[in-house]
Amino acid sequence: MERAALLIQCPDRKGIVARVSQFVFSYGGNITSSDQYTTDPDNGRFFMRVEFCFDGAPDEKRAIEKELAVLGGSLEADWELHYESRVMRMAIAVSRYDHCLVDLLYRVSRNELPVTIPMVISNHEVTRPLVEQQGIPFVYLPVTKETRREQEQQILDVLRDRTDFLVLARYMQVLSEDFLRGYGKDVINIHHSFLPSFTGANPYRQAYDRGVKIIGATAHYATPDLDEGPIIEQVVERVSHRDDAVALQRVGRSLEQQALARAIRYHLEHRVMRYANKTVVFH
Repeated sequence: MERAALLIQCPDRKGIVARVSQFVFSYGGNITSSDQYTTDPDNGRFFMRVEFCFDGAPDEKRAIEKELAVLGGSLEADWELHYESRVMRMAIAVSRYDHCLVDLLYRVSRNELPVTIPMVISNHEVTRPLVEQQGIPFVYLPVTKETRREQEQQILDVLRDRTDFLVLARYMQVLSEDFLRGYGKDVINIHHSFLPSFTGANPYRQAYDRGVKIIGATAHYATPDLDEGPIIEQVVERVSHRDDAVALQRVGRSLEQQALARAIRYHLEHRVMRYANKTVVFH
């Protein structure tokens, strides 16, 4: 048996749940989980995530996908169908700070994140021993202000057709709009603050200077606007006036690991639906 996750978003109307349920039943499927959300009960947008199991033979998958296109058209819906048997490929980009990278490598090794890592890309050499110890290819691509465009093209050449999404695990370079358009797939970034506060560089120093009592970390999809992409997950913790910027950074590293790992898991399990500059995350 194959397990699948079906994501649908469309204008809200009566009978959508019934039609989707009947569709799954018509192919001998058994629904094991169903979640839905409407932005406005009167004239909103409808979101639905359905997990189901079915025969899973290749011809059955082709038939389901063909009929889903018809159903989606009648509902004016955007839809995605993901099969559990397909393991996604996650590339990681990192600079000098390795705490998020270390955490991700551990979680993947323990199968907490069911994903393969075809490569780790870095503009510094410091994490090479750690990565190669895990048997993962390490791609070193240094960059300067003058070579940024060329380096981004090198990254695109390495990623092309070998990855399903890219994770920026404290990769301290701003990716250009041309890069994001050229890659054309999801890019998940971890920012070391509780967005929308303290965007850009050195947010822990900014937080200390403002005397905050809560710090956080935010995992979001990268967009051309710096630190403005749709938020997937946020984690916070209380701090006090006794904590200097170094102490805030120490606390924040753990928050960054938690937020990024959760966001990746939600992404892998196809629990995130994007609209406008927001997300619906079905936990």
